[in-house]
Amino acid sequence: MAKIVGGFATSHILMSSQGVEEKARRVTEGMAEIGRRIQALSPDVILVVTNDHLFNFGLDLQVPFTIGTADTYTPLGDLAVPQIERPGHREFAEEFLRYSASKGFDLARVESIKPDHGVSVPMLFADPTNSVPMVPLYLNLMMDPMPSPQRCWGLGEAFGDFIETRCKSADRIVVLAAGGLSHWVGYEPRVNEAWDRQFLADLEAGEFLGWAQKGKDEILEAAGNGGLEVIHWLFMAAAVRAKRSETIYYEPVPEWMTGMGGIQAV
Repeated sequence: MAKIVGGFATSHILMSSQGVEEKARRVTEGMAEIGRRIQALSPDVILVVTNDHLFNFGLDLQVPFTIGTADTYTPLGDLAVPQIERPGHREFAEEFLRYSASKGFDLARVESIKPDHGVSVPMLFADPTNSVPMVPLYLNLMMDPMPSPQRCWGLGEAFGDFIETRCKSADRIVVLAAGGLSHWVGYEPRVNEAWDRQFLADLEAGEFLGWAQKGKDEILEAAGNGGLEVIHWLFMAAAVRAKRSETIYYEPVPEWMTGMGGIQAV
């Protein structure tokens, strides 16, 4: 029987350590710890919940939810990620595509993509050997109107239901949410450390639903357009039926324009 064996979330950038050597060390150690925990779970597939940064999906075509159904993925190579091919899992992706449609979530299917850092940086740590099949699931946080946090939470619940009741193509699944925390893309670099810490504290206390019920404008104002990526974290929490979370690392790094953090849902 299929089972979600782990749920994790992490920021998805790495930049120069010059001038922020200690912060960079703690961030990479935190990401590496998440990777070790994922590898210890021996997953058959990793679902990476993320958003595209206008590298694959331009403004001429924006859909709320997109799932990758390719057999393999070669990274775009931004942020110096090696362009080494990773395996996909077509059967698993198409199984969920069909299930989600039956539950009122119409996902677009995509194959010809080169995942950017939103997928590729977390996967450097989650699967350094490039041996575990991954499936990227894109939540469109660029369009207006974008799917609400509550809608994305509902899709996460549907994914959890799919694994528990219908999945036949894999046995052990890890959900890895990528992105966040607070950052403003295209604006003066800054981090809202107080907001980041409150968000992490709330998840540690199991207050997931309260965040899922917030409007996207509230998150946008406090955490920036990049901060909307915490919606990926909410999808993950819904999928794994999270009771609380453990914060594995947090570093405010305005030099990287981002509050850097990572958790495991428990």
